[in-house]
Amino acid sequence: MDREERKTINQGQEDEMEIYGYNLSRWKLAIVSLGVICTGGFLLLLLYWMPEWRVKATCIRAAIKDCEVVLLRTTDEFKMWFCAKIRFLSLESHPFVNPKSIANKISNGHAVHLTENPAEDTSHEMNKYSQTQSQQIRYFTHHSVKYFWNDTIHNFDFLKGLDEGVSCTSIYEKHSAGLTKGMHAYRKLLYGINEIAVKVPSVFKLLIKEVLNPFYIFQLFSVILWSTDEYYYYALAIVIMSIVSIMSSLYSIRKQYIMLHDMVATHSTVRVSVCRVNEEIEEIFSTDLVPGDVMVIPLNGTVMPCDAVLINGTCIVNESMLTGESVPVTKTNLPNPSVDIKGMGEELYSPETHKRHTLFCGTTVIQTRFYTGELVKAIVVRTGFSTSKGQLVRSILYPKPTDFKLYRDAYLFLLCLVAVAGIGFIYTIVNSILNEVEVGEIIIESLDIITITVPPALPAAMTAGIVYAQRRLKNVGIFCISPQRINICGQLNLVCFDKTGTLTEDGLDLWGIQRVENTRFLLPEENVCNELLVKSQFVACMATCHSLTKIEGVLSGDPLDLKMFEAIGWILEEATEEETALHNRIMPTVVRPPKQLLPESTPVGNQEMELFELPAIYEIGIVRQFPFSSALQRMSVVARVLGDKKMDAYMKGAPEVIASLCKPETVPVEFEEVLEDYTKQGFRVIALAHRKLESKLTWHKVQNISRDTIENNMDFMGLIIMQNKLKQETPAVLEDLHKANIRTVMVTGDNMLTAVSVARDCGMILPQDKVIIAEALPPKDGKVAKINWHYADSLTQCSNSTAVGSEDIPIKLVHDSLEDLQITPYHFAMNGKSFSVILEHFQDLVPKLMLHGTVFARMAPDQKTQLVEALQNVDYFVGMCGDGANDCGALKRAHGGISLSELEASVASPFTSKTPSISCVPNLIREGRAALMTSFCVFKFMALYSIIQYFSVTLLYSILSNLGDFQFLFIDLAIILVVVFTMSLNPAWKELVAQRPPSGLISGALLFSVLSQIVICIGFQSLGFFWVKQQPWYPSLDACNTTRSLFQNSSHLENETELDTHNIQNYENTTVFFISSFQYLIVAIAFSKGKPFRQPCYKNYFFVVSVIILYVFILLIMLHPVASVDQVLQIMCVPYEWRITMLIIVLVNAFVSIMVESFFLDTVLWKIVFNRDKQGEYRFTTQPPQESVDRWGKCCLSWALGCRKKTPKAKYMYLAQELLIDPEWPPKPQTTTEAKALVKENGSCQVITIT
Repeated sequence: MDREERKTINQGQEDEMEIYGYNLSRWKLAIVSLGVICTGGFLLLLLYWMPEWRVKATCIRAAIKDCEVVLLRTTDEFKMWFCAKIRFLSLESHPFVNPKSIANKISNGHAVHLTENPAEDTSHEMNKYSQTQSQQIRYFTHHSVKYFWNDTIHNFDFLKGLDEGVSCTSIYEKHSAGLTKGMHAYRKLLYGINEIAVKVPSVFKLLIKEVLNPFYIFQLFSVILWSTDEYYYYALAIVIMSIVSIMSSLYSIRKQYIMLHDMVATHSTVRVSVCRVNEEIEEIFSTDLVPGDVMVIPLNGTVMPCDAVLINGTCIVNESMLTGESVPVTKTNLPNPSVDIKGMGEELYSPETHKRHTLFCGTTVIQTRFYTGELVKAIVVRTGFSTSKGQLVRSILYPKPTDFKLYRDAYLFLLCLVAVAGIGFIYTIVNSILNEVEVGEIIIESLDIITITVPPALPAAMTAGIVYAQRRLKNVGIFCISPQRINICGQLNLVCFDKTGTLTEDGLDLWGIQRVENTRFLLPEENVCNELLVKSQFVACMATCHSLTKIEGVLSGDPLDLKMFEAIGWILEEATEEETALHNRIMPTVVRPPKQLLPESTPVGNQEMELFELPAIYEIGIVRQFPFSSALQRMSVVARVLGDKKMDAYMKGAPEVIASLCKPETVPVEFEEVLEDYTKQGFRVIALAHRKLESKLTWHKVQNISRDTIENNMDFMGLIIMQNKLKQETPAVLEDLHKANIRTVMVTGDNMLTAVSVARDCGMILPQDKVIIAEALPPKDGKVAKINWHYADSLTQCSNSTAVGSEDIPIKLVHDSLEDLQITPYHFAMNGKSFSVILEHFQDLVPKLMLHGTVFARMAPDQKTQLVEALQNVDYFVGMCGDGANDCGALKRAHGGISLSELEASVASPFTSKTPSISCVPNLIREGRAALMTSFCVFKFMALYSIIQYFSVTLLYSILSNLGDFQFLFIDLAIILVVVFTMSLNPAWKELVAQRPPSGLISGALLFSVLSQIVICIGFQSLGFFWVKQQPWYPSLDACNTTRSLFQNSSHLENETELDTHNIQNYENTTVFFISSFQYLIVAIAFSKGKPFRQPCYKNYFFVVSVIILYVFILLIMLHPVASVDQVLQIMCVPYEWRITMLIIVLVNAFVSIMVESFFLDTVLWKIVFNRDKQGEYRFTTQPPQESVDRWGKCCLSWALGCRKKTPKAKYMYLAQELLIDPEWPPKPQTTTEAKALVKENGSCQVITIT
């Protein structure tokens, strides 16, 4: 049954889940209810924490089709469980639709995808319907998405809109007329309200959820236990700490909810106009919109309440919410295949592919342009959480858990403490029974040992370090909305950077132009704004071929277009709405040069310029615009000079693309050479082209012509050279990261060669490093996918030379030890298309490419996220630094995402920098490392505190004694809490070091540290405990004054017995109390390490002062007893010689502890046994003369401690070792790797060298 009824939903997607069906079982429910009563509600808590147990304990398995509850499990590495209740959507009472026909449609899968024809006859569906008639639709909701039962696939599936499986032709033919009211009502019933509802939970709800955390439940248990044992003071302290912790947590969680709510509330409810089938316009609320509605975009613009495809008119949109760039984008109507392009009718519409025609939810429409009498219309394709903004909000509301070894190890460590507590628990019960102790006291003492071993103050102690780190980050201008990520940032060993606006300045500067005359390049010219060029076709192209527009009188648009237009100094004028209404066509945008540039008499001596000899005003009207397409890598316009009979076509774009569309005879011979020269220098190059159009092309014909007809047979005019300057701090920051063995990767939307050049300029790729470009081609015409490998620097030029150095070709020098390896560095570079092909067809190559991939160009937002995931799959800890919401997915998915933009989209990023500078990255890593080391210190200290106190109590239990209430209080409050909250204050070390902190608690060095200190502390406590019994005065009842009479002693004993019912006052107690009190301070100092991740502990003034005060106080009451203090702490008076002996024990303990921790562990073990090269890139270093001695000593010590070198745990390190002995890697220049036919089965590939 398990095999039959386990199905998968969202197959192949990021949120893929297995689904199981269950029905409620009354007898199971009765048993669970009884169990809850018997366990005092603890079983209920356990079932609340574990959804899988909850469902399995109260339900029985059932077919998914008929189940009442579904159990969901994610298929990723986290295997998280969720449960959802099946609900029913009733169709009976709906006035607009026939319930039977809808039930048929749902059962046959029509609810999960829109029907192509809204007015489709349902009789055909009736024939296909095979189930019993039902007027209810079964569904469940998970993470704000509704999943409906689909009889066709016998599974649950979510509702899709017009964004999948709908052709461009059908959008015009079947959907452009609008919906009938009945169909609208039917769809609204299924799709629900069009809103992205972020409900801010009430404080009470959040409080209950927070309080039911396992740690707080344990604290509650501890507080109740202590109260029964009359240990009120510490119980009160823990209660106060817990309340403060809960309140601060509630405040930050609620604040995030409110921020998110405010972010999505901008378009929550607005009034919109929609077209119905009978061409009437109806005004409805945006919350009533459904996929298929035809929405009228108002003249004065609006904030889009849904995703919609434009079918009529043009819109200027601000997409900063999505792209992070507040540059207005021109959106044109979706090409109608039946009119524009022949043979393209079957092309499917996709919001990603056709984003130039799609208005996305949350973006702002600034202006609309239209034909007279025609409205600007868009068809709604997605609503609610299905929209692009909805998906972003969902990913913030329900983030993937971040798997970090520290937290996994923390739980494992706590389990070990629980096991130790279990031993103490059993020992206490057995010992108490043997000594005939009362039952009530046995229960309290045995449970008390658990609260001693597992410290309830641990969560507060761990949080303190993170809170301090968060405050320090805030001081350097980095804001954090996910504090737990700070620790993870301490492990980052790879950082991805966006290029534009992150590594380089935001804008581009015009460096110059290089025109072409008589198929020869002229010399580069810096100044374009001069009289000689004003009427040239080159400047005309610069003036017209752009997507600039005036918004409230200010010129705005793409920064590149803006710089280009500003360089020529021309003026742009747009028609007003009134002027547009007077004409029965769009009034063209007009550009003209300033009067001072126009020559007064004779024009330029170019024969083509004869028309301009008249002293008339010179201006050009832009008649038709074909917007820039990233797929085509070009844009073009049709323009007409005032008074000219013929129109001109101007085109600009990527030089290679433009050259291919020009007449070959007009392209200079040295074109490729000149282009390569500029791109290698890091310039962004744009080519221009022009041609005169035939006089028969009228204005009306131009409006309906396809761009392919215009964009060919052009004359090549030359190049515009733009410069994208590096930010001043970029090279220094990247150098710091490289010194710290942190890999840097560039992820950009820019051109490949430009990206490689910038990578070289900023030091990401060193001058001697080789760059291998992977050009992957998808399967085509029956041929399999393949990768062509090119070397960015031609190696062939020096191949015949006898003086080829080791740097010229990638080589490996294999030595007997991995640490003595030398690899000439090489880097892979690829574009987004190649990356997608490799992900799909060359899965086995992906890890290898991730190991040395440095430049990823032309990457789309989702590809950036895939890249981060691919790097994480080979066990890198990935940081991502970007400046906008186009990096949003990657910022969220990375272990540490830092946004340089304070736009609303940065809500998704765990960190946001106030200053748009990458210098925040080393600061974040430094603070992360300091916070991580602080967490380790606190964890180690709390573990030692638990074990020291556990052992003290266990020793005293053996003589039926215990520590007194005020002794406990002094240790727990005065020592532990003060030390824990001050030892976390160490600031981060001032620079990044190559060494990385361990990622988990279960590592050799940390375990050795903890275990060695445990052994030392137990040893010295035992020494004191047993040695005091050997003292000559031990049996005496008053060791301080043994000359007193026997009568006095006996009367003193009687008084003591009356007061000391728990046998607290004895010599063993006093000895153990003093020694353990010092031990807490000794381990605190031993664990408070500074360099290389934190400042030295002596710079932590609060800690130093606290420790000194505590030392002085304990020494004072030990060496010079104060009667009142002794009375409160229930300390016995002991001879002065024993006090000195205790001091010697403590001093030797301190010396041994600090020597083992600071000298033996740090100097010997860390460097020889535990040290690992974390980067996986083994570098050749010159060995000192005693190399062989060191290696011999290293081997012996490793063998003695059982710490032989093992295969590295991180995949990328293991892979690096494998590739060292792979003769086929890296690929040779000019070779091709082809995918095998059966890619889906094994994803393997083979290398074929092309001769």
